[in-house]
Amino acid sequence: MASTVGRICASRLLRIGTNTIPRPVQISKYSTIKGWSRGRKALLTTMGVIAGGAGALLFALEKSISAADLELHPPKYPWSHRGYFDSLDHASIRRGYEVYKQVCAACHSMKYVCYRNLVGVSHTEAEAKAEAEDQLIEDGPNDVGEMFKRPGKLSDHFPSPYPNEEAARAANNGAYPPDLTYISPGRHGEEDYIFSILTGYCDPPAGVVLREGQYYNPYFPGGAISMAQALYNEIIEYTDGTPATQSQLAKDVAVFLKWTSEPEHDLRKQMALKVLVIFTFFTLVAVYWKRHKWSTLKTRKLFYQPPKN
Repeated sequence: MASTVGRICASRLLRIGTNTIPRPVQISKYSTIKGWSRGRKALLTTMGVIAGGAGALLFALEKSISAADLELHPPKYPWSHRGYFDSLDHASIRRGYEVYKQVCAACHSMKYVCYRNLVGVSHTEAEAKAEAEDQLIEDGPNDVGEMFKRPGKLSDHFPSPYPNEEAARAANNGAYPPDLTYISPGRHGEEDYIFSILTGYCDPPAGVVLREGQYYNPYFPGGAISMAQALYNEIIEYTDGTPATQSQLAKDVAVFLKWTSEPEHDLRKQMALKVLVIFTFFTLVAVYWKRHKWSTLKTRKLFYQPPKN
């Protein structure tokens, strides 16, 4: 019925003359460019092309100026934990802690990590207790109002090498060594940047002048860094016998700093895998239940059966 009415209405509209159709009235003569001359159109087109070219040139110049700062972006390294369901290398975390303890802890703090965080990750509980007891932690006041030193406990944070920021700057020619707890996500490139900055020291190119106490590293913004090269071949000895090359030391401490900034890294991926399996199962159950419930409605056939006389 509806299709029949539509055909009738369409045929009537086609029979109406064009003179009976009201035409829109132009409100303003400035609402269209139809009346513009060819020269005006060419002029505006040329101006648009020039403006676009000038914008592209300014963008290219800005990029070239940024590239002239002698700052390199760290390359992408094939870390073993980069996969969607890959965990951190816990043996590397343990070796990275050794690098931090024997090399980095002389200047950099890690005040948001406790010794108890090492338990079950890189150390046993007894080993973590032994690591904590090797440190003398300032505590107090005691009964007479004096501060005192005591062996560390699992609940203690990693000790800072300096009592305050001013002392840290005074010991490093005015440069403040940053805390390393969350240094990995705080830098562009994360562990790639850490590995590159630790292994990228070289002689400055011609024309680059460094002040006293500065060193050249192309991966550091500006190239001039106040931290001297800290990692060399065989600077420490690993307890597990791994050869302590410079690249191995940088790789291990980068993995360790990745863990300190994301201690939930492995747990997050483990939970994601569980959620994926559970959601897949329930999705299949929901699809089967839907097909089971709707199968009687989708497969039924309606037909007209005339009444019997």
